[in-house]
Amino acid sequence: MPLEANRCLSAAPKASAPEIREEFCRPGQQDGILLLNKERGLSSAACLTTIKRRLGQRRIGHAGTLDPMAEGLLVVLLGQATKISDPLMHAGEKIYSGVIRLGIVTDTWDAEGRILERLPVRGMDPGRVREACASFVGTYEQEVPAYSAAKHLGRPLYELARRGLETPVKTKMVSVYRCEAELVDPERIFFRVSCASGTYIRSLAHSLGKRLGCGAMLEKLTREYSRPFGIEKARALGEIVQNPEEFPGMVFSIAEALPDWPHIRLGREDAALIRMGKRLSVAADPGGPAPGRGLLLLEADGTALALAECLAGEREGAFVLRATRGLWNT
Repeated sequence: MPLEANRCLSAAPKASAPEIREEFCRPGQQDGILLLNKERGLSSAACLTTIKRRLGQRRIGHAGTLDPMAEGLLVVLLGQATKISDPLMHAGEKIYSGVIRLGIVTDTWDAEGRILERLPVRGMDPGRVREACASFVGTYEQEVPAYSAAKHLGRPLYELARRGLETPVKTKMVSVYRCEAELVDPERIFFRVSCASGTYIRSLAHSLGKRLGCGAMLEKLTREYSRPFGIEKARALGEIVQNPEEFPGMVFSIAEALPDWPHIRLGREDAALIRMGKRLSVAADPGGPAPGRGLLLLEADGTALALAECLAGEREGAFVLRATRGLWNT
């Protein structure tokens, strides 16, 4: 993937070495995916702002934030990769693990909130806990936390809640693929959940407390996986910003982020036509693209060129490729 030249100066007047490296040796704008292992206590926005300022990444986004109390995998999108946020956020499985504390109910449904109730937890049976957690598997309407970014009349719910105003009960469709739990002590449950993007784990913990009759809150949360990436490849924020010369090597390509999309590599002339907004006619191939399928078009060197769709051609045995989102730098 071609990279913008580094803006490194050989010297700076009366500046220490760390200052030179931070201020004058920043890499150029990258186009790809950075995997951040976010630590607890930091907001996702603060992490992105640090990367933007310290490493000169003017165009930056994400494929799903984490609450400040949560830790783990934050998929950061750089440059042209900000244009693939929708495919990554809406089509990707996510896996979380963490701890649910029984007997405590808070206004935010997690350990960051104000305690509303303390309820007794007596004789909790491990089998009952496992059965209750397994009952969340499926697709259903989930209640949205009052302290969330979901909006009512154009205003985030958390804004209303913080001002003491009444927040309407909102729900959303979610899908939970797996929900396993183990009672680790009389008042705590270790869990692992596999779910679709957009599922509120705080809501799951709150609902579990209701089903068990003792109340509950989310005490700890770690995102382990966000399709197609795992936390084992993620790096700490300090490691990322303190090694600007190594930063380009930390970035994954756009093609690696979309492994389920058919990849089509184009020659120079066809790539030029795509950039001009032209459509390409291709012969039907049993192993090739099919109408209605999303595609990733690549340059001859493998650099991502565009998201595209395959359309039926005017003549039999031919398909048409049409770019739906350009991924090239202008």
